[in-house]
Amino acid sequence: MTMTMTQTDAPVAPLAGTEQRDPRYADIDLWPVRSVLDALAEAQMAAAAAVRVAVPEIEAVVVAALPRLRRGGRLFYVGAGTSGRIGLQDGVELGPTFGWPAERLVLLLAGGPQAIFQAAEGAEDREETGRAEVLAHAPDDRDVLFGIAASGGTPYTCAAVAAARACGALTVGISCNAAGRLLREAEYGITIATGPEVIAGSTRLKAGTAQKATLNLLSTALMIRLGHAYRGRMVDMRVMNDKLDRRAARMVADLAGGSDDEIRAALAAAGGNVKRAVLVRAGLSPSEAEQALARHDGDLRRILPLAGPTATAG
Repeated sequence: MTMTMTQTDAPVAPLAGTEQRDPRYADIDLWPVRSVLDALAEAQMAAAAAVRVAVPEIEAVVVAALPRLRRGGRLFYVGAGTSGRIGLQDGVELGPTFGWPAERLVLLLAGGPQAIFQAAEGAEDREETGRAEVLAHAPDDRDVLFGIAASGGTPYTCAAVAAARACGALTVGISCNAAGRLLREAEYGITIATGPEVIAGSTRLKAGTAQKATLNLLSTALMIRLGHAYRGRMVDMRVMNDKLDRRAARMVADLAGGSDDEIRAALAAAGGNVKRAVLVRAGLSPSEAEQALARHDGDLRRILPLAGPTATAG
């Protein structure tokens, strides 16, 4: 007799590490609140440890990405659900923090902008949409794309990564599952093996923490190497409110000295940019400051020894 396998009888695909159940937490709903919080806090510490293990992979991405971004490439962030929203958060903050140009940032979230505030059912499964949305931005060999998926198998993200790679972009898969498709589609893979969650499958927990930390490391290291930080300060931050205006003045005072009036005059001449105000305080005109930044990849540490006696070490 011939047996026909029904859909119910079909073999079940093995669960990704992030989807598995940890038996230690089977009765967590019965635990005292303090014990629940201790378990959650311990899991967050484990997430940070997993990121530390991945530092060599993160370093390789930074080294590979820098030449492309120095040639004017863009940063792409692509993801779905929690992973996508974490990517959006990291990308959006590059402008205010480091002065990264909006035209050099592409943020793609499965389901579109409305998925920021509510779940977009089924959007993560649409490969053709992921492919079309990334290709609409015409990625090329100067661009760097981060594809983020805790499971490593999100179809929207995997398809977008594959399409961008075929166009010559440097593609990076960031996954909590070493066996996922995403790491095969991407040129570079970063595995942050966080394992099962306290609440099985809820990757907004330690997997989310690990993804956020990984993106923090990646983007901050890139911005430092691209000259957007100097002596531990955000010298290309955008001054958009009174708090940041005061912070900018303090940074110029620390890095270049001067009276309040001199500092304010330098910031005014520099359009509020700390890096350029420091160069003005060092004796350069605003146009000379721009020329020096262009010649030296925006790196204050390379320019200041050549600028003049006014600047002081902060």
